[in-house]
Amino acid sequence: MRPVIPLLLLAALAIGGCDRQSQPQSQANETINASTADAESAGNETVVEEVIGTLDRKHAGETAPTIAFQNPAGAKTSLADFRGKPVLLNLWATWCIPCVKEMPTLDTLAESLGDSVTVLALSQDSKDVPAVVDSFFQKAGFKRLQPYIDSDSAFSLSMGEGLPVTILYDSNGKEVWRMRGGMDWTGQTARELIAEAK
Repeated sequence: MRPVIPLLLLAALAIGGCDRQSQPQSQANETINASTADAESAGNETVVEEVIGTLDRKHAGETAPTIAFQNPAGAKTSLADFRGKPVLLNLWATWCIPCVKEMPTLDTLAESLGDSVTVLALSQDSKDVPAVVDSFFQKAGFKRLQPYIDSDSAFSLSMGEGLPVTILYDSNGKEVWRMRGGMDWTGQTARELIAEAK
């Protein structure tokens, strides 16, 4: 009887593993089908994978923190200095792989938005700052993003957030939403979400 029990346990694990594989993808890696006119005329469908984090609206309407941080010139500033137009605040660090991966798309977004929305990449690095952050920016060659630094990680700690997290504030400094996890900021979903800020 005892040899049967391990076989039953093994069979249950195999069945359970098959079930996990068939579960749908999570929102963090949503696949969106986008057909182009050429693909449709040829009878083919182009599949575009758009990386989407987890959207959180439960802090909507909260006032932006008053925490001071360092601007690219080394002077102290705060989110209040950016009031008058929407701000997309991205909390990131050089050691955070998903953060580094999304930075080029964030730079492309900042370039496409021009002056209509401030895209603010705020480093949460705490070692060898600002040298590490400046070196990262020089190597990346961003066209629009600038190195803002929160060497105490005060933003992510006070908000209880992991990295990356991106928060949209409206022109009055009120939170609209926050996005947890990596994001393709060049995608249609990002454009629609950013359009919510006034």
